[in-house]
Amino acid sequence: MRKRQFTRRTFIKGAGLVAVAAAGRFSIPGSIAEASSTEHKVPHSSGTEAPKLKAPANACDCHLHIYDERFPPPGPVARLVKGAGVEQYRLLQKRIGTTRAVIVTPSAYATANAVTVDGISQLGLANARGVAVVRTEVTDGELKKMADGGIRGIRFTLFDPKTAVTSFEMIEPLAKRANDLGWHVQLHFRGDQIVEREDLLKRIAAPIVFDHMGRIPHPAGVKHPAFQIICRLIDKGRTWVKLSGVYQDTKVGPPTYADVTTLARAYLKAAPERMVWGSDWPHPTEREHKPNDAVLFDLLTEWAPDEALRKKVLVENPAVLYGFSNR
Repeated sequence: MRKRQFTRRTFIKGAGLVAVAAAGRFSIPGSIAEASSTEHKVPHSSGTEAPKLKAPANACDCHLHIYDERFPPPGPVARLVKGAGVEQYRLLQKRIGTTRAVIVTPSAYATANAVTVDGISQLGLANARGVAVVRTEVTDGELKKMADGGIRGIRFTLFDPKTAVTSFEMIEPLAKRANDLGWHVQLHFRGDQIVEREDLLKRIAAPIVFDHMGRIPHPAGVKHPAFQIICRLIDKGRTWVKLSGVYQDTKVGPPTYADVTTLARAYLKAAPERMVWGSDWPHPTEREHKPNDAVLFDLLTEWAPDEALRKKVLVENPAVLYGFSNR
């Protein structure tokens, strides 16, 4: 066997490659230079680095919004987020590594769900689903058409009833219709509203998905009565929680969001098979300072240090809740 000779020429050649890579001209495959030189500029997201966490195959972002100027919103245009269409969202997918998505009709569109159905179509039914906003006057034919387009749930955003386009009184009748379709109801309530409406929650006929960890206030966190109510509903086998919107109720803030981390861990300990994750891109509530989506995704390593648990949250649970293929 010939011995490999490490000559001065070899050293100079290798050093030259490293120098060129460091200068940004190209990267040595698999090197630190390669990872650090990759930038992901995504609209409505701060930072450009990729997350440290590698997403598993078929990882799903279970909460995002699409805004498309081709679909003018019926409500105030001030609530419209510009430059937040499917094309821009694909840049986020490339950055964090998710391939499946659940689009939720944003408040700016009220009950105009065409933008969401169109977004599902662009991403493809194999990898996208949606959650619509409707009122009780919606027809069975309209619901069937939405189901064919990938809608799998009805959302009630009632944390501020004064600006809501739906009402608490609409939940039960629409939940019955949702259940008949095999859908769920997605509830965006504040923690105190969950406590006030516990009896209503017990009567809902369809599976329940709580938005943004149930909007539990901090520093109360797991000691807040809403957390126990959600856990009791989970124990009945038809309730889920979205681990999303960490910036909405935190008192600690980035990069650790330590108070929300405690809550997320408690949920995962209580019912790992009922948790899903969402980015909440393009972060419509954060008008001035957009969060870093790489940091948000990496929080999963703090919440769920076990790789098998992260796969459950990102792949297996969304497949069950939204009807994705397990292949």
